[in-house]
Amino acid sequence: MKERNEKIPSPKEIEKEISEFLAKKFKNNVKVISPIVMPQELTLDESKEPPKKAKKINFDLLPEDLIAYLDQYIVKQDMAKAILATKICTHFNRIKRAEDYPDDFNDMVGSIKNNVLMLGPTGVGKTYIIKLIAKKIGVPFVKGDATKFSETGYVGGDVEDLVRDLVREADDDIELAQHGIIYIDEIDKIASSRNLIGADVSRTGVQRALLKPMEETDIDLKVPHDPISMIQEIERFRKTGKRNKRTVNTKNILFIMSGAFNDLAQIVKKRTKDQGIGFGAHITSPKEDIDILKHVKSEDLIEYGFESEFVGRLPVRTVFENLTEDDLFEILKNPNNPITLGKKLDFAAYGIDIKFSDEVLRILATDAFNENTGARGLVSAIERKLILFEKKLPSKDIKKFPVTAPVIENPEKSLEKLIKSPDDEKVNKSFEELSRKEKESIKAYLKSNDKNLAEKYSLTMTPSRIDIIAQYYSKHIMDTGSVIKKIKSFYDEIKKIELYFFKNHDINIVLEENAIDYIIEQFVTSETLLDDFYKQLTKDFELGLKLVREKTGRNRFFITRKALIDPESFISELIKNELKA
Repeated sequence: MKERNEKIPSPKEIEKEISEFLAKKFKNNVKVISPIVMPQELTLDESKEPPKKAKKINFDLLPEDLIAYLDQYIVKQDMAKAILATKICTHFNRIKRAEDYPDDFNDMVGSIKNNVLMLGPTGVGKTYIIKLIAKKIGVPFVKGDATKFSETGYVGGDVEDLVRDLVREADDDIELAQHGIIYIDEIDKIASSRNLIGADVSRTGVQRALLKPMEETDIDLKVPHDPISMIQEIERFRKTGKRNKRTVNTKNILFIMSGAFNDLAQIVKKRTKDQGIGFGAHITSPKEDIDILKHVKSEDLIEYGFESEFVGRLPVRTVFENLTEDDLFEILKNPNNPITLGKKLDFAAYGIDIKFSDEVLRILATDAFNENTGARGLVSAIERKLILFEKKLPSKDIKKFPVTAPVIENPEKSLEKLIKSPDDEKVNKSFEELSRKEKESIKAYLKSNDKNLAEKYSLTMTPSRIDIIAQYYSKHIMDTGSVIKKIKSFYDEIKKIELYFFKNHDINIVLEENAIDYIIEQFVTSETLLDDFYKQLTKDFELGLKLVREKTGRNRFFITRKALIDPESFISELIKNELKA
């Protein structure tokens, strides 16, 4: 009998002993064969998968909060931001209240959703603003193109596919999908032709196919005649033994439509002129057309070619303004814009750090404005100016690329000079100057949004912290939100030091805000590790603080930035002051 303290053999050791015994007794005629366990066998019985936790909508945004968030990313469009933020906040807050107080909504008949119609030219940020809102709220978002629907006639299968896409976007969480946003662009393309005699069946058919989903209906997730859908249904039946009909209810799904509506201004102008409101026939500029669209009514949309029932399901309407050259420049100056960040990532893929001067951004804005395609023109403008450098520089030993006005005005000559002298002092000076200006620009942005950012990320925007964020932004390709999240993660880790110090040394230290900023600065500039810093903190303060505690009984100490820089002076001063007292 084995003693209790003797090691119990493992299954492999037992198997080895049995194999040796059988080999001696039966030679090699009998062998022990271990079963082979394939990794995938662990998940074969999918019917025993732990159920997914249902994600509950936790929406507590107020309209002004959402507007402040959008202001960080969207230039201009103040009225559109106000209307969208207000009505979308109301939509989701109503859902939340209905879940919390179901009795208040049980007897309500004919509830109207805040479905939105956005009117405005291309490239002014219509899609971008809805993506930002969906991301902020945390609901799934899908985008469809109305022109694709017209290709399939008026059956409306594609309309239902958008709802199925919403489920896929929600990782098969139907509950979450039922609170999502469906965005349909180029909706003006399904207006029936006003020059056509008789019904324009393909276009009006698509409008009618949208009517029920826009209000409330159940969409079957199984697609008829789709082999993949059939296989999924068979697999589900094999797992559960049940034929469950999986449907999505569209009651709380918000539908947002958008389009350029090029000829709608003429209809509105004709109506307003006939009614004597005062618009004259001289109105021809895009800006004046946008001003006219602000007066659009349901009757104008019906004359444009929409069914009255369809128009009735889009009660919220907002008009986006044309972007001026200054607006395009402000978009490029915004530290969160994906255009310059994307181009930085393109060059970073080859290990090249790129910085832009304000003069270059102004040139790009002018080129884009002349294209008359709104913010979309910025992408093609920056590609045209930098494609030669993106082609040539990766194969050269160049790590820094300052993009100034002379560089893009004479690209061939600039490229030749840069390749010939990659470490030229002028190039390095130019790069450092652009880096300095970029930091100053980021600091100005952070200061102007400090209250919103502090509330959003639960991080006080102290002057030294703003400096650190600007410095981190300049060294990494991230938007300001991602940078602040990173700095906040440093902050949270550093605050844990107080707890560790108390647990290990029974001394209660409180790191002042300027001390925390100093530590974060070490993390950012010298990539100091938290463990290393903690060891150094222990070495610098443990014995001195214990001595003060023994002499005075005090066990709570506030550590400042100055104390971290010169711990000996801090401890000496502390002992001197405490002994005096």
